[in-house]
Amino acid sequence: MGKTIMAKKPRRTKSFNIMVVGQGGRLQYEAVLFAASLRHASPTWDGRLIVAEPQPGPLWPRTDPRIRGDETRAALADLGAEIVPFESRDFGAAYRYGNKIEALETLPEGEPFVFFDTDTLITGDISGVPFDFDRPSGSLRREGTWPVIELYGPGYTETWKSLYDQFGLDFESSLDPSQPDEFWKRYLYFNAGFFFYKDPKAFGDRFREYAVGIRDTPPATLVCQSLDPWLDQVALPLVIHSFGGGRDTLPEGYLDGSVSCHYRLLPLLYARESDRVVEVLEEVTAPNKIKKVLKGHEAFKRMIYQGRGAKVRALFDQDNLPRREQAIRNRIKKEGFWMR
Repeated sequence: MGKTIMAKKPRRTKSFNIMVVGQGGRLQYEAVLFAASLRHASPTWDGRLIVAEPQPGPLWPRTDPRIRGDETRAALADLGAEIVPFESRDFGAAYRYGNKIEALETLPEGEPFVFFDTDTLITGDISGVPFDFDRPSGSLRREGTWPVIELYGPGYTETWKSLYDQFGLDFESSLDPSQPDEFWKRYLYFNAGFFFYKDPKAFGDRFREYAVGIRDTPPATLVCQSLDPWLDQVALPLVIHSFGGGRDTLPEGYLDGSVSCHYRLLPLLYARESDRVVEVLEEVTAPNKIKKVLKGHEAFKRMIYQGRGAKVRALFDQDNLPRREQAIRNRIKKEGFWMR
């Protein structure tokens, strides 16, 4: 008789933590939705969900950035999230996207992590995503938003190479040789909607160093370039490359695919995402304890619970969408359905 061959069990990623930034306003409601979708779609995931909360201080001179309302805090606690405070030392109100950089200090040193923007919906089992935490990466669901090439100004190669040179990094090994010279996809560029690595302290320290360095002492090639809101996405590929990561360390189809959706804003979710994403959204927002919290924000109340999202969805053929996000936004605004 032949030897019995046992079926292999599906690979399970080792335990890791997840962090989002929770801040007063829309982001705190997005954080509740993120946590609810994570618990719904990934019931066996066994890491810590940390909601990093910026604290008042000199860099928040006119606003308190903390989560508002006991109901939101209670909802996050019920969903197993830990609200952990952090201080803003380099960014604050002047550059709110810097929260994701400074908030990495809330994570336990030496433990693998995945950061997500709060405007993300978890739609599948995140425990089964084959992360290689030794080789970091980020979201490739992006457009060529930076740099903006000016007539007679530096091109993509000169601009990006000056940044790699500033931090002593090898530029050539970051390039995608399958893409043509001076085409934006040839150069390492991510959306900062998610990123991961084996050690949040090492990653956070370098992310802070590079972002502050680019902001305070940019190379001459950046004289015509805007860094607001792009600074985090300019620094991120340099950080990822410095740790031996890249664009190909995570197989396609998981994040920004079957397991997560970075929807950005609810009108965009309804306009362009799959029926599965809308189904998950409706399932996780249906319980009364979630509904009670999310109705505290006008966009969530009207889009999800009062049917405006369905009206937005009816404006588009999800299999034949405009190529540029701005065209989708403009159509929604023209119909009077835009909300943030």
